[in-house]
Amino acid sequence: MQIIISNTSKDPIYEQIYVQIKKHILTNELREGEALPSMRQLAKDLDISVITTKRAYEELEKNGFIYSIVGKGSFVSEQNNEMILERKMKVIEEQLQSAIVNSKEIGVGLAELQELLTLLYKEET
Repeated sequence: MQIIISNTSKDPIYEQIYVQIKKHILTNELREGEALPSMRQLAKDLDISVITTKRAYEELEKNGFIYSIVGKGSFVSEQNNEMILERKMKVIEEQLQSAIVNSKEIGVGLAELQELLTLLYKEET
């Protein structure tokens, strides 16, 4: 599992970790029951505070992505297929919302954005 912390991001570090681990779970890079690195190990690997990784893990647990067992660590929760689809749709909506905001900031119109999305979508298949 690779997590990249951006120093230029406006998002807090714990949120960057939360989003990237969530993405790994939703894309099945992390599977049900798989252990996450310990909070201390992740903090050491990323050269950040354990408090920051603890907050990210707490958010993941609060939203049902992981569960923790005292003394054993944190693991990926069983995912309900319907919930996975719903969460993936939410991720897509968030990403599209971000693309819309960025497009408006630089004056890209809806037609041009749709054309770009169509082009990129067709390249992937």
